Amino acid sequence: MTAPARPSLLVPLLRATPRAGWWALAVLAALAFVVLPALHLLVPASSPLHVSDYVVTVAGKIACYATVAVALDLVWGYAGILSLGHGLFFALGGYAFGMYLMRAIGRDGVYQSHLPDFMVFLDWKELPWFWHGSDHAAWALALAVLAPGAVAFAFGWFAFRSRIKGVYFSIITQALTYAAMLLFFRNDTGFGGNNGFTDFQRIFGFPIAAPGTRVALFAASVALLLFALVLCRWLVSSPFGGVLRAIRDGEPRLRCLGYDPLWYKLGAWTLSAVLCGVAGALYVPQVGIINPSEMSTSASIEIAIWVAVGGRGTLVGAVIGAVLVNLAKSWFTKAMPELWLFFLGFLFVGVTLFLPHGIVGLLRTLRRRPGARPTAAAAPAAGPSGDAAEEVTA
Repeated sequence: MTAPARPSLLVPLLRATPRAGWWALAVLAALAFVVLPALHLLVPASSPLHVSDYVVTVAGKIACYATVAVALDLVWGYAGILSLGHGLFFALGGYAFGMYLMRAIGRDGVYQSHLPDFMVFLDWKELPWFWHGSDHAAWALALAVLAPGAVAFAFGWFAFRSRIKGVYFSIITQALTYAAMLLFFRNDTGFGGNNGFTDFQRIFGFPIAAPGTRVALFAASVALLLFALVLCRWLVSSPFGGVLRAIRDGEPRLRCLGYDPLWYKLGAWTLSAVLCGVAGALYVPQVGIINPSEMSTSASIEIAIWVAVGGRGTLVGAVIGAVLVNLAKSWFTKAMPELWLFFLGFLFVGVTLFLPHGIVGLLRTLRRRPGARPTAAAAPAAGPSGDAAEEVTA
């Protein structure tokens, strides 16, 4: 008698993602890998169908932001861990890859030295020890993963082991980010002080401002976003995701059932930080600068607003919120820059009062017929209910 075949690891993912979701991913991939590159590289600039360098750069930047929003939604929407410090992980990945971009300038800088220009200006005589190896792209990419991952793992180990959660955890993450920002503002840390890294010229040997390079970076950013969506959807559809929801809905109850939440929370937290770091590494060559302002507390709060606007516990809502809020920011900072922070504050208050489940939650409510029971797909956005612990024990 043969043992029954074990179900494939992809079965939960296929069951949890509706056909419309796969079609949406396919359309996004076609737009990012075929349509936009063709309109940018093949269509003349005089044509109304031409996509400008500015649009490609903004689209790539927003794709990186959307990845960060998905990463935060994994820990906040599904595990109930509200982080106000994800900007730190994003900036660490950006700085790690920015070191390579600065070394790639070579002797083409202002001072024609083998040292980055800011080091020559500050009278540095040699590279700091942590800059060694930064002239290799592979090491820089590895560092963009390892640096935020290591910081998140170390911080999470002490925080989760001490059972710090709720608003106290959020405040500590904000304090950690603020402390890191003050550290990176110092000129003697070797990261450019308040100016950070800028004036990049090459990436992987290609001119960083060339149209082909811009398109490649944009495509890589969208590929990362698609990977993050599929990976996180697979995780939250698996038994691991069931434990995360149980942690969110009733961690003491889960402990009584014999589960140790530490490693589940630490795993999701570290993965979330790594995704932010890789997004930061792709963000820097597209915008052309990285400085300590990316670690500001307001930047991390904005990330939480993206997720809240789109709808936490949905993943796709995080993408929608990141896209809409950053498109609004691009318009406000050009048309009425002095009103942007007021708009952001009113947006957060309005979403908290009138759209507690975000845009996705509103759409699901409108689609649901009167008297109909909520679907399984809407369960993560419904908020704490205590049913997730029963799901784990089933």
